[in-house]
Order: sequence, then structure tokens, then C-alpha cells
Amino acid sequence: MNRKRFLETCFIASLLATVGPAMASGRKPRILLRSSWQTINIGDIAHSPGVLAILEKHLPEAEVILWASDVGRGVREMLLRRFPKLQITTAGGNRKTLDQESEVHTLFSEIDFFLHGSGPWLEARRHVEQWIELTGKPFGVYGISLPESRTDGRIVSLLSQASFVFFRDSVSLELAKRRGVTAPVMEFGPDGAFAFDIRNDEAALTFLQEHNLEEGKFLCVIPRYRRTPDWEIPGREKPESEWRPLHEHNQRMAEHDLLPYREAIIAVVRRTPMKVLICSEDVTQIRLGKELLYDPLPDDVKNGVVWREDFWLPDEALSTYVRSAGLFGLEQHSPIMCIGNGVPAFLGRFKEQTSKGFMWKDIGLSEWYFDSDTIFDMEQLAPKVLKLAKGPEQAREKALAAKAIVERRQVQTIEVLKNVLQL
Repeated sequence: MNRKRFLETCFIASLLATVGPAMASGRKPRILLRSSWQTINIGDIAHSPGVLAILEKHLPEAEVILWASDVGRGVREMLLRRFPKLQITTAGGNRKTLDQESEVHTLFSEIDFFLHGSGPWLEARRHVEQWIELTGKPFGVYGISLPESRTDGRIVSLLSQASFVFFRDSVSLELAKRRGVTAPVMEFGPDGAFAFDIRNDEAALTFLQEHNLEEGKFLCVIPRYRRTPDWEIPGREKPESEWRPLHEHNQRMAEHDLLPYREAIIAVVRRTPMKVLICSEDVTQIRLGKELLYDPLPDDVKNGVVWREDFWLPDEALSTYVRSAGLFGLEQHSPIMCIGNGVPAFLGRFKEQTSKGFMWKDIGLSEWYFDSDTIFDMEQLAPKVLKLAKGPEQAREKALAAKAIVERRQVQTIEVLKNVLQL
């Protein structure tokens, strides 16, 4: 046994006194999944059902309760359609329910393990602190990134107390080590949204038929601004002094960032039988897709392009992606959902985003990673999208190989959780 595994074994053994009585009682272990951060984008929606699907598949003996921040916009109904026995609580999970925190604290006594779900960093740090202070029972972190600007002493201390921390990209993992995080298990663990599997075939098929998009004969593309203009969303307004500099930065960079994607659309429509669907991952990208991708296109190209003018939930999005030949764009979780279902997907990013995009290199997809701040990458985008459009079957084989890497890691991460739970 190597030293790392020996230390992990010793640490897990130290937890037995905590989780042992619950397991010895013969009832199912109870896991509290803290996730579902917001509903304005399909990525944050997809995290929770993805992790739930992983637990259902690899840890069916566990009972899982979802502690959510937001399950509005039809998300609760979508979750319960897929997981009809799922218990969901938002008590204390957002600003509107802070006065209900005591309800969750009472629930803590019935829980054996606290699992922090995927996200851009340790989103629920305050709730992790409450769990530690009120219970002393084990917790873990599943598939997060770790921005350097937010890795302070408080975060280092909390992560070090976890039974395990799975980072969704190797950049975050290395940063955690450099900053002194000492959790006994710290490894690469894919974003939970890779396992998202909920479909809404009826809605997807209706949309595709209405817009003459045939299965396997179109690509999807998603635009985005450098900074998500969430201040445009009702209820998320900011003082102008805060949003104005971000807005001006977005406007300065938008044409620079989206021109290569527009050129890729033109190449696909003019040089292949494929059509292109312009869609969105969050509500702020709908207008952007029309104004900077669709409207500037030449008239002959517009005939082969569809702009989706409304927002969708991830179940309809996935049902659309799996009928496409592939996806490209500047978002992160639609590509994740695609690869998780064997669909080719190119991932574009820029420096303003967290390091999560580097996961494409971690799962063998370096050739499908495009940095908007690198001239070479942008010059390669249109030719590679064109290659995808001309050879979707070859691309699908590459997507399936990446999916296999992700699924092996999913199994390994749950094995760690089983060890902590003595299963």
C-alpha cells in the first residue's frame, strides 16, 4: 500500500465512529446533496440531476435529499419526473428562505453525509461551515473549480476538512495543492452535468420539425459575453457603477469573440448540407445570438440557419443535442452534456471564465478546446468545425472515447464515497 492510500485508509477509519452507528442501524445511508445554485442557465440546472443520476447508478442503496437554492422555472417538475421519490428542500438555501435555516439544521440530525455538488467554486461555504459546527459528521465536495482569486484561508481550511474533494479540472487541483489544501483525497472528478440524462423528446422534435432541422444534419452553436450580464435579469439588478464597466468590456470584446464563430457558421452552410441552430445556455444569450451571430450573416447563409428565440430547460436542450451532428460555441455545460451523451462538442473559453474549460484537456479533447485569447485557436476554429460537419461519425468516436474516461472517473469517485460510508 502506498503512502497516499495508507493515509486515506487511516482517515476513513477515523470516520467510522461517526457514520458507523447509522450504518449499523440497517437503514439506508442518507446523503444531503447541496446543489442547484440557480435556474437562469441550463448548466447550473444540470449539475444536480447529473450527480443524482451518478448516485442512483453507483450507490443505489443511498437515500438522497436535495438541498437547493432554486428549483423554479419548471426545474422542480423536471427533477421529480426523473426522480419521483426525491425529497427537495430550499429552506435556508437562498435569500428568500434564510429564515427557514433551522428546518435544515433539524434535518442535519437525520443525515449521514453532506455532499457539496458541482459549481464554479465552493458555492455553499457557509452551509459547509454550519454542517461542520453542528454535526461534526463527514462531508465531501464533488466536481468544483477553484478560482485563485477566491482561494483564501477560509476556503483552504474548509476543503482541508473534507473527506474528499474532487476538482473538475486539473488546474484547480494543482492550485489547491499549492495553496495547502490537505484533504486526504484530492483528485480529478468530472462535473456532475456529464451524467445529465433527462430528455424532453416531444418538445425537441416539435421544434426541429417546425424549423426543418433533420436529425444528424445540423450543428448547434452557442454565443456568450465575456461577463454574463445578469444585471439585465429582473431581481438581479446592480448599481450602474458596478455593471457599466462590465457592459463596456462585453461590448468591446463581443465582435472579436464571435466573428470566428460566425465564420464557422458561414463555412458550414456554404460548403456542406448541414444547417446550424443558434441556441443559448443562459437567458442573456438569446438576444446576443440574434444580434451578433444571425443578423450579420449573408442572406444566402441565413436560409440554412435557425435562431432559437426562447430559453429552454436542459431536458429539451439534451434531446436536441443528441439529434444534432455536434455542438460548438463559447459555453461550458452544453458541451459537457453533449460529451456525457456521446455527442461531439467543441469548447471555447476566454480568460474571464474559471478554469473549468481546461477539463477538455483532462478528458482527451485538447483538439476540441479553443481559447478566444489565442490567435492560432481562433484561426483553427472554422476549419475544425467544417471538418466536424463533413465527418460527424469520426468525431462521434472521439466523443465516445472522452465519455468513457468520464464514466470511469465517476465510478472511482463513488468508490471513495462508499469507503467513507462503510459500504
